[in-house]
Amino acid sequence: MNHPLWTPSPERIAASALAKFGERARAVSGRAIADYAELHAWSIDSPASFWREVWDFGGVIGERGARILEDGERMPGARWFPDARLNFAENLLRDCGNEQALVFRGEDKVKRSLTRAELRAEVARFAAALRAAGVRTGDRVGAYMPNLPETLVAMLAAASIGAVFTSASPDFGVQGVLDRFGQTQPKVLVACDGYWYGGKAIDIRGKLAELLPQLPSVERLVVVPYLDPGAELAAIGAAAKVVAWEDFGAPFIGERVPGYVRLPFDHPLYVMYSSGTTGVPKCIVHGAGGTLLQHLKEHLLHSDIHEGDRLFYFTTCGWMMWNWLVSGLAAGATLMLYDGNPFVDDGHILWDYAQEERITHFGTSAKYIETLAKSGLRPAEHYDLSALRALMSTGSPLAPQSFDFVYEAIKPDLQLASISGGTDIISCFVLGNPTLPVWRGEIQCIGLGMAVEVWDDEGRPIAGEKGELVCTRPFPSMPIGFWNDPDGARYRAAYFERFPGVWCHGDFCEVSAHGGLIIHGRSDATLNPGGVRIGTAEIYRQVEKLPEVIESIVIGQDWPPQAPTDVRVVLFVRLREGLSLDEALVSRIRQTIRDNATPRHVPARVLQVHDIPRTKSGKLVELAVRNTVHGQPVKNIEALANPQALAEYAAIPELAS
Repeated sequence: MNHPLWTPSPERIAASALAKFGERARAVSGRAIADYAELHAWSIDSPASFWREVWDFGGVIGERGARILEDGERMPGARWFPDARLNFAENLLRDCGNEQALVFRGEDKVKRSLTRAELRAEVARFAAALRAAGVRTGDRVGAYMPNLPETLVAMLAAASIGAVFTSASPDFGVQGVLDRFGQTQPKVLVACDGYWYGGKAIDIRGKLAELLPQLPSVERLVVVPYLDPGAELAAIGAAAKVVAWEDFGAPFIGERVPGYVRLPFDHPLYVMYSSGTTGVPKCIVHGAGGTLLQHLKEHLLHSDIHEGDRLFYFTTCGWMMWNWLVSGLAAGATLMLYDGNPFVDDGHILWDYAQEERITHFGTSAKYIETLAKSGLRPAEHYDLSALRALMSTGSPLAPQSFDFVYEAIKPDLQLASISGGTDIISCFVLGNPTLPVWRGEIQCIGLGMAVEVWDDEGRPIAGEKGELVCTRPFPSMPIGFWNDPDGARYRAAYFERFPGVWCHGDFCEVSAHGGLIIHGRSDATLNPGGVRIGTAEIYRQVEKLPEVIESIVIGQDWPPQAPTDVRVVLFVRLREGLSLDEALVSRIRQTIRDNATPRHVPARVLQVHDIPRTKSGKLVELAVRNTVHGQPVKNIEALANPQALAEYAAIPELAS
């Protein structure tokens, strides 16, 4: 395609926060800075000046200090804002012209909203209750919760007193929670009595009763009665440990403003967890200052979120996009929270929400967009989406045909921002840009302040070729480290072992001719038939064009099994209900891949399955399927949303021939 799918108007560019920030950059740097490429170059060449300007432009509340960056050549080891003092919650709960803090919908069961004053009062009350329960700076507060207002309250309350917040979604099994919270040992755990999904009430009190004795660090379990205000709690555990949400905060009903504790820039804010599909999850510790600055940069500059905008992201509390979403309060946005199945009412529920609440920024996963397209629903034909300015997608690479669907079936005048980063950095390496065009199948740009390059196996920068996504210089949202990793050995091994002193993220990608990025999948899932590296996303982009295919997963199988000398590509497909894979469809799949990729991409085997295994945040788990096919254990089955799906892969006779 030789023309972009969308180009921002001159008026939209001029009104963007990024354009205003560019004016500041020209004044500070003395450079001409004529375009985004030059702005990005300045942000990399002068990191201290750039991040100081992000602090000031974002109106960060706190003492910045004179020093911005120490040991800036060390990676890891650089120190950002070593003299600064701030509080994350104070920055999110600031006064602004937008008085509505959040709107919540729980499927079609519950609707609530809170003003900023009401949210502050809820946080103040819960923070006082945490203090009374003995929670101090550095203690952990855990949440085993849906995406409820109470989850946000608990996080902000913990942050206000300097406690460390960590969360998991209530669809995790008991072992999955123990694998996470068993490592981080929260003193207080907030949980729900259950949650709604697909119109069904799912009670988790039995899981709580099983979980509590195995988490001896938990001194108080605070239960939110989401399903039933009169839910019986006695069966969960002793009254000395288990308390209802309202009762926990009742003694502090008069509190209105939290008592914020200002702490160093790198004071721990969150413990996040890796997906854990190859072992017990890594516990990744993120600092308050780095998280705040990076999110302000991404919200204000890359997403063009203004005060009063209405920010939605479909996410659970077990995915980093929840943490990214809630930081929108610092930009003055109203948070649009949703919990439940996104395809309730034949997929209309989120678009009803978007229309009725005038959502300006709609965030979701690539899988949701793909599934929506195959459902036949075309929101543009049913809804007034005149308020919607940006649609964001992450979780996996967004296929080119999904770009087409967004502009044809959702809205033609829209910034489509495919974004990519990860739990590891609680933010993005590459993402959207309100001043640049959108090209089919491409992420718009490298993030400001992120020294991203694509390297070959020898550690040489390449352009127009596929290689490893690396970041060559420090940035503020790098993890503080891993939990229980006192000498930093596990942290360094995770990101800096392959290229010493350079962050290697594990994405297989290429820089496009337009300066954007194309992600071809995870490096550890890259196929290698005949010694040629192939990204899995390159195959998904082709096969999922076919209307018969709902979704697919591809692996490299060692071949032949008895004495492997090579790898063969095996593609598993889930078809529309009632369809069976026949030779004609196999031929069409192979021909589509051959015509649009290369002969190397064509699978040796195409096999039909009933389900595709994914993590709880919706990511494909190629390694889990590969291990199953090779008779190797899947080390952390609790990380999967549908682990039962793997049994089918272990018993497919065609894999032996």
